[in-house]
Amino acid sequence: MDILLLFLLMMICQPVSGKLRMKCPLILEKDDGKSPWSYYRPGDHLISVVTTATRLSHKTLLFNRAPSSQSHPLSSSQSKIIHFISAVQNVDKESKLLHNLTLGYNIHDNCLNTLGTSDALLDMLSTGEANVPNYSCGKKDNLLTFLDGAANDISIQMSTLVGTYKVPQVRGRIVSEILSDKSQFPFFHHMLPKEGFHYPGIVQLLLYFRWTLIGLFASDIENGEHFMRTFTPVLVTNGICVVISQLFSMTGDTALSEDAISKWRQVNVFVHFIEFVSLLPRILPFHLALERLPGPIEGKVWITTVLGEFPVRKRRLYQYIHSIWSFDFQAKKNPKDEVFQTNLFVEPQFQEQSFRCSFSKNHFSVKSRKRCTEITTLETQQKRNRIRITNKHLVYTIVKTLAHALNAAYSSTSKRRRKEGKDSLTASRLQAWQFHAYLEKNEFCNFSQEKLYLDQNGHVVADLNIMSVVVLPSDHPIKEQLGSFEGQKLVINQNALSHLNLLNKSLPQSKCVENCHPGFVKKAREGEPICCYDCVPCPEGTISTQEDTQKCTKCPDDKYPNEDRVQCIPKVITFLLYEEYLGIILVSFVLLLFLTSGVVLIIFIKYLETPIVKANNRDLSYILLVCLLLCFLSPFLFLGQPRKATCLLRQMVFSITFSIAISSLLAKTIMVVFAFLATKPGNQVKRWLGKSLANSIIFSCSAVQIIICSIWLGVSSPFPDSDLHSQPGMIILQCNEGSVIMFYITLSYLGFLASICFMVAFLARKLPGAFNEAKLITFSMLVFCSVWLTFVPTYLSTKGKYMVAVQIFSILASSAGLLVCIFIPKCYIIILRPDLNTKEQLMIRANDFA
Repeated sequence: MDILLLFLLMMICQPVSGKLRMKCPLILEKDDGKSPWSYYRPGDHLISVVTTATRLSHKTLLFNRAPSSQSHPLSSSQSKIIHFISAVQNVDKESKLLHNLTLGYNIHDNCLNTLGTSDALLDMLSTGEANVPNYSCGKKDNLLTFLDGAANDISIQMSTLVGTYKVPQVRGRIVSEILSDKSQFPFFHHMLPKEGFHYPGIVQLLLYFRWTLIGLFASDIENGEHFMRTFTPVLVTNGICVVISQLFSMTGDTALSEDAISKWRQVNVFVHFIEFVSLLPRILPFHLALERLPGPIEGKVWITTVLGEFPVRKRRLYQYIHSIWSFDFQAKKNPKDEVFQTNLFVEPQFQEQSFRCSFSKNHFSVKSRKRCTEITTLETQQKRNRIRITNKHLVYTIVKTLAHALNAAYSSTSKRRRKEGKDSLTASRLQAWQFHAYLEKNEFCNFSQEKLYLDQNGHVVADLNIMSVVVLPSDHPIKEQLGSFEGQKLVINQNALSHLNLLNKSLPQSKCVENCHPGFVKKAREGEPICCYDCVPCPEGTISTQEDTQKCTKCPDDKYPNEDRVQCIPKVITFLLYEEYLGIILVSFVLLLFLTSGVVLIIFIKYLETPIVKANNRDLSYILLVCLLLCFLSPFLFLGQPRKATCLLRQMVFSITFSIAISSLLAKTIMVVFAFLATKPGNQVKRWLGKSLANSIIFSCSAVQIIICSIWLGVSSPFPDSDLHSQPGMIILQCNEGSVIMFYITLSYLGFLASICFMVAFLARKLPGAFNEAKLITFSMLVFCSVWLTFVPTYLSTKGKYMVAVQIFSILASSAGLLVCIFIPKCYIIILRPDLNTKEQLMIRANDFA
């Protein structure tokens, strides 16, 4: 900005003073140059164009030579100028598009530098001999808009100055992120997508070919530095490592770092941020660096950010390049063009025939440049020795868009004036700031020859072709369409890849390690880039179906991983079946013990009048035997698939029947104690003897268990459930106890009853009396308590159907202990020793105890 102000002061002072006061007058060498400095055509509305027709060949300008003599023309600049002039001439000829209006132009060359751009802008904004903005001298051009064809950093410079005058600036190239900010540049309009819209395509391209080690290079300009700052985090987020990163000088030679060169054997893919088409300044440092490496060097893939094709020819410098990739706009299949002709031809010497060029007399005015004013049209229908031009060039679409917007602006103004009753002939010319609103509609996508459209955010995006120029060792490069980037999605042409393989030019690998196979997951190595990792098996319960998986996927609850952990397969539904070996064994024991207890009951009923049956409280024995029969049948509630009814009944039946059985044993023991006490003279306990005491004990002790079970059912009753996680690969159908606390309360109460019964029987074991059962009850309670004490840890340590088997076994073992310890000795006397089952024998044994 300081240089610009100094330049303005210098330009202002000279015309005002009229004389130049200096000790050493500056002498300019007159040199018309080989190319024009500017083109001009008057019109009702003027389009000012800043483009790059020439490029300075020296690093610094010489003050004693004209700028044109220190530059040389760019190859594509003449074509751009011809297409723009031809487009304006076609619009002026089309009477239906612009009624009674003509478009003019003022084309300036900025010599690809900021100083030339400042000169051009000041010249366009000034109407006198000197570049003095806001000073009108002579005829004033009605400036409509600026057409910007400069580089991004120069375009920012233009927007800063042009926006002050509210002149719309139309960009005919890719727009930088900075210029897209409407708050800073409200009068800037871009016709093409903003810079970086195709960067997701580059990322998808790298991920598709699994190139995780890359090099990143950019020009040492503001846009290049911005690219490095913004694109690198995107790559890292997607698991791509930037191993080599360097800025290339735009003004001098670039020396590649030794650290980068040492990594170039492993890195075979490079992403280059390039704003201009020239590749040779980039290729030379690569070529020299790779030549220093010993041994064969694998060909490198270049992926460029520039939109357009590269003119790659057979050169020695491409020796270490596999292919150069770029992006190009996709063309519409059937574009409609209702204004422009399709076959136009221009004379090669169009400057001499169509323009009158002259110099200003004042050598210190920037208007001393060569200025060429149009005197006739460019095109001719004669094809011989002519340059053919087409309407497919970008500038045609831009000029067409401007013309339609201008037509819409005047149509809107005309309608408004008719409503107000004013004469349309007296309407003033449209001002530049008024034209701004009509450019906001951005009709460029409709007129464009390329597939341009607006995304959901209203930004201009495009469908692109991915072009690859494959470098062959002994032949000319081959151009291939490798794929496309449509709708922000990557599509790869498999036929092009097959063609590369046929040419023995298969794509190189660029990664740190081999791929992690399915069933494995990547684990980062400490202190190394994220793309250098180890492959470890997926954790239990998870799978990975793709290579290089970042995170394993957990299987659904009803499935589990196969052995290779690459697929989720359905779990096997399991429960304690009658048909399996464990079920058959348990059922056999159940039936055997049930029949045994049934036989014992029949024996006791048959010999109910015998002394041994009577002596031990016959009714309590019957109650105990019936409870044992129910206990032996209760395992059938635990076997088979759990149902709602069986889940509700199994624990209730088990706990209540066992509480009644233990209560009857407790009653038996207490009755023995009371019977002994009743034999002592004067003891009043004798009146308590009888069925009422025994029944009260059984009822009261069992009622507590019934109340506990009722509360259990009311608060959280058991229900059928599925255990999906206890055993891998299995879904265990089981009964959920509902409230685990209530389950252990019922067990605790049974243990409490058994403990009391054991202690009473233990104390009464030596009391005198015939057929005293206290000893038998003591031993049976010892077995009962031992079984259920070992049940708890065993039950908690098992899973699935084996938990059910443990509970069934505990029920059978404890019930069998009661049956064997209490009734088998009596059955032995009744069946095998009937001589002991007599009243005399009972009296003899009673006297012995006495």
